[in-house]
Amino acid sequence: CCLFQLTMSINSSTLLNEENSQGPKRNTECLESLELQTPSSFQDNPLQQLQLASQEVLEKAKKSGRSKCPRCSSSRMFYCYTCFVPVETVPTKEIPTVKLPLKIDIIKHPNETDGKSTAVHAKLLAPDDVTIYKYPCIPEYEEKRHEIALVFPGPNSVSVKDIAFHLQKSTKKDVCDNDDDCSRGPFLKQAKIEPKEEEKNLNECISSNRGEGTTLKKIIFIDSTWNQTNKIISDERLQGLLQIELKTRKTCFWRHQKGKPDTYLSTIEAIYYFLVDYHQEILKENYKGQYDNLLFFFSFMYTLIKNAKCCAGKE
Repeated sequence: CCLFQLTMSINSSTLLNEENSQGPKRNTECLESLELQTPSSFQDNPLQQLQLASQEVLEKAKKSGRSKCPRCSSSRMFYCYTCFVPVETVPTKEIPTVKLPLKIDIIKHPNETDGKSTAVHAKLLAPDDVTIYKYPCIPEYEEKRHEIALVFPGPNSVSVKDIAFHLQKSTKKDVCDNDDDCSRGPFLKQAKIEPKEEEKNLNECISSNRGEGTTLKKIIFIDSTWNQTNKIISDERLQGLLQIELKTRKTCFWRHQKGKPDTYLSTIEAIYYFLVDYHQEILKENYKGQYDNLLFFFSFMYTLIKNAKCCAGKE
């Protein structure tokens, strides 16, 4: 779901040398003089309909090259991926801020290269609502599991639209497991109950336990390559959490891992698409681009790399 990587710290010439070793000098000169083209020149750009803040500040920073982090003084491109702040050539006031409808925890694999993680974008653009943890240092979620979900594909994953039902179902189980007066026993352990009858009983239980919180308040994402996910997803602190899968979205990421389906998204894509679906399916509101700026950096790099490939004669 959210586990691919992005190198924002590399400069443009390095990027093209990786993509095309036949003409590095030509490629470098080409990219140095490259101007971002308008969306109309890229009819196949799936990100062109985003309602984004002006990216002129990033274009200027690209031309001026790497700059210092105002906190640690490291040389970076666009932002510092260890301090989670823009570099000196990218004024904070020119970077959009996105307010999210719930809190987000990102669990980053310790071997994930800082400079390649798109998780940093979320922290930069929604600093009040996003927290990044480096595994194994993660919170205990057990007591709050009825209001927390984990975005990760798997056999037991559900769609965004089914979140409320399954959180309520989990709450019902917890209530009955801990209620001495629950004469019917744990709801989910009852035998020979038809699906319709189960849903009816669940709704009755929910109505009689309105004091129990069943609203999603936090969503968890794992930031790692797919080969590194097993250790994190099997951690006992994440067991029992509702798992969500984004089955209908396709990645635009340019470092797609070979052999993986195109529905496996980069971290920032997964966060963005989850929020869009959540806004429409759970909040029941029309989506009007409220979270588009989460792709502020991602879309810039997408267009930059696509232009570079075109200039190099790759596409």
